[in-house]
Amino acid sequence: MTIRSMTAFASAQGSSGQHSWSWDIRSVNAKGLDVRLRIPDWLEGLENTTRSALTKALARGNVSLALRITRTEDSAGQVQVNASVLQSVVKALGEAQSVASQNRVEISPATAAELLSFKGVLEQSAGDDDPGPLVALLGKELETLVAEFVQMREAEGAALATILNGQLEQVAALTVQAEERAEERKVKMAETLKANLSRVMENAEGADPDRVAQELALIAVKADVTEELDRLGAHVAAARDLLGKGGAVGRKLDFLMQEFNREANTLCSKAQHSGLTAVGLELKTVIDQMREQVQNIE
Repeated sequence: MTIRSMTAFASAQGSSGQHSWSWDIRSVNAKGLDVRLRIPDWLEGLENTTRSALTKALARGNVSLALRITRTEDSAGQVQVNASVLQSVVKALGEAQSVASQNRVEISPATAAELLSFKGVLEQSAGDDDPGPLVALLGKELETLVAEFVQMREAEGAALATILNGQLEQVAALTVQAEERAEERKVKMAETLKANLSRVMENAEGADPDRVAQELALIAVKADVTEELDRLGAHVAAARDLLGKGGAVGRKLDFLMQEFNREANTLCSKAQHSGLTAVGLELKTVIDQMREQVQNIE
């Protein structure tokens, strides 16, 4: 399986007999799968077919699909008034007029043109022909459109995977640098602790040497970053494994980014060494960049 991006676009055009149409499908990142369709109501069954095809092919993303279809003038359906919608509009306008009158506000009466401009008042019928053959034709074309859309998501995903693998290489290299800085810090920390212990013992009559030594040892343990560096290495391996497996791994990668960030923050807070702090800050920068890329992965 391959990595897919949640950002993609595809379109198609076609015609048959009296009809011509255009498809437009696009998606952006989202926590789950949200499919929004704009398909003419008179194409019975096509919306369900389309929704089913998209939910089967995709795992995440905010997906919008629109189908625009037209007929030649000599075969177009008749424009007619939807009486129930018109009645609702007139009733609403009457209530508005009543409220305005009670508040001594003058409202001009609506013209016929204004009434007809309300959404749903005017409808264009699909004509007398059976939409079944057209729905079947559009359904077949939809399969090709969805396949092209998925291919684009995969192409974008491959580019994202390349970027992320490069960033993981940076994290791995910075982790090695952090290990080197931590080793350098050990010598200085040992010297500092010995000096502190000597000063404490010289200025603290009656102090228990063993107790003081235990406290200083505890300080050293709290400043140790070995576990953070080991976990960073494990996270790099886990992220590479997910990218290698492919599929809908965006959520897992996003969780890993949180773990990466946690270890980098802890590393910086424990550093007490300019070189180690600098590496920790570089790690945070690369991790933030990775997280931005991961937000687009399905």
